[in-house]
Amino acid sequence: MTSVVPSFELVPGAGESPVILHVPHSAREIPADVRAGIVLDDAALERELDHIVDAHTAELAERAAVLSAVTPWRFVNRLSRLVVDPERFPDEREEMLAVGMGAVYTRTTDRKVLRPAETDPEPLLARYFRPYARAMTEAVAERLAVAGRAVIVDVHSYPSAALPYELHGGGPRPPVCVGTDAFHTPPDLLAAARAAFGETGVDSPFSGTYVPLEFYGRDPRVSALMVEIRRDTYMTEPGGPAGPGLERLASALAALVDAVSR
Repeated sequence: MTSVVPSFELVPGAGESPVILHVPHSAREIPADVRAGIVLDDAALERELDHIVDAHTAELAERAAVLSAVTPWRFVNRLSRLVVDPERFPDEREEMLAVGMGAVYTRTTDRKVLRPAETDPEPLLARYFRPYARAMTEAVAERLAVAGRAVIVDVHSYPSAALPYELHGGGPRPPVCVGTDAFHTPPDLLAAARAAFGETGVDSPFSGTYVPLEFYGRDPRVSALMVEIRRDTYMTEPGGPAGPGLERLASALAALVDAVSR
């Protein structure tokens, strides 16, 4: 684990592309000073990363970008979500606070202690969360200025069996779950995802989308959906290598990018 990995990276796409592939949970890296605040020993931390990381999703997005007719932009978190989770609300609006998984996690996937409950989240929010949010806001604003619209496709994965932290883990677990938002996910975007991926479910076991707060619920030019891929369809669980399913999914993601780039 290292402290020199950049927090995030915006990988340029085609100038005319409205699409941003957002990959927030693919990394395992934790800076040394952040690691010092985590109470797990090294072996337990590696096991937790196996369960919580959306393994190979950065590779999936990269491969899809190569396959796409119009190259999408990619915004990739280069640090583990155990540093901060950029997709959580940083305040009491976040429902995952109920299980110790707000923007700064204090509990693990099996609800054990990750950080002391009295941990002050503010230093991590200031150092990592807010710069990430600003950069993503700027990336979306640039797509609006250049392309006239922005389409955020959130690239995630999830385990085939529910983990104890999941608040809504009792529902269907389809090969691909598409998370939607009533304001930001128009019907044609959802239809394009279903056409690209085939067998999909909607908003189970995970729902919603990621849109920077400056635009959230305000700007209909920003559309978004979340793509949650069940891990057993493309990798060995938990935290193992990718398999041949990754290439098939990259082709499907590229088809979605192409459909919404027109």
